[in-house]
Amino acid sequence: MTDVRVVHLVCSTGFAGVENYIVNVASGLARDGVDVTVIGGSSAQMQRALAATDVDWLPGDDMRGALASLRRTAAPDILHTHMSQADLVGWLHRRWRGRKSRQVSTRHFAGMRGTSSLARAAFRPVGHSLAAQIAISQFVAENVEPPTEVVYSGVESAHAAMSREPFVLAAQRLEPEKCTADVIEAWARSRGADEGWTLRIAGDGSERGQLEQLARARGVTGSVEFLGHRSDVSELLARAGLVVAPTPREGLGILVLEAMAQGTPVVASAGGGHLETVGVATPDLLFAPGDATDAARVIDGLLVDPGLRSEAGSALRRLQRDRFTIGGQVAGTRAVYERVLA
Repeated sequence: MTDVRVVHLVCSTGFAGVENYIVNVASGLARDGVDVTVIGGSSAQMQRALAATDVDWLPGDDMRGALASLRRTAAPDILHTHMSQADLVGWLHRRWRGRKSRQVSTRHFAGMRGTSSLARAAFRPVGHSLAAQIAISQFVAENVEPPTEVVYSGVESAHAAMSREPFVLAAQRLEPEKCTADVIEAWARSRGADEGWTLRIAGDGSERGQLEQLARARGVTGSVEFLGHRSDVSELLARAGLVVAPTPREGLGILVLEAMAQGTPVVASAGGGHLETVGVATPDLLFAPGDATDAARVIDGLLVDPGLRSEAGSALRRLQRDRFTIGGQVAGTRAVYERVLA
């Protein structure tokens, strides 16, 4: 595939899970000699992440900006789009100027394109024109428009072990769909504070004030720390005694994969992509979605049993190294490209 040109496109100014996915795949392809350009994502963070690679970067703050950057590039063999706006930009570009490009879309979230029946109808020709769709998990594949093929996201495998500390970590955006309130409720019902542990919540968002109020109402402010946005989440994962992942419709959960790579046990809601990670390696660490009492039961079992924590962490690390590596993600993506170009 060294004579193939690939463009990855996302309409954003951020740097979160989708943008990190793009960096991993684009960098891996470039290492294999593929000509790769990335359009979109945070200017500073994207350029920093791609600085040591042969990947070119262009801005794509919104649909108009992404389309302008796409027109500046040489016609790609593969136009790989991420999220609905980018899918639409790719479709428009191919209709006007790039008919020879094959468009591949990665579906990162479980849901149809468009939030209304009218919007879904408008997106229908976009989906029909795609050469292939990649889903980041089986859960996502089952909840988007067919056909799709699953290529699991990957993370770097960790090697150096750090000393564990007695805290439980939840790291996510503090927004309603992330169900952080369930973590606080579970903590209030657990034996964590009595056992000398603390709950640390890393992240920020619109719910932070409400969550702080909930911690006060449940009488756990002395053992709950709100850390705000953190740039050292990987280090926190390596030091944490365990991680809680409460979102029941997570597409896959990069944070969970990173915890697995660190050998950190994960207590997760029994839904979404968690069934393909924690549910495979350590199914006993799943709790019923939204059930704080059940989550507290699982947390308590780990808090009082260092051997169980170690055993669970090792099982999760083995699964990550077997199924959720960046090398595997890049190889799977290349296989899709090779098929659509054959």
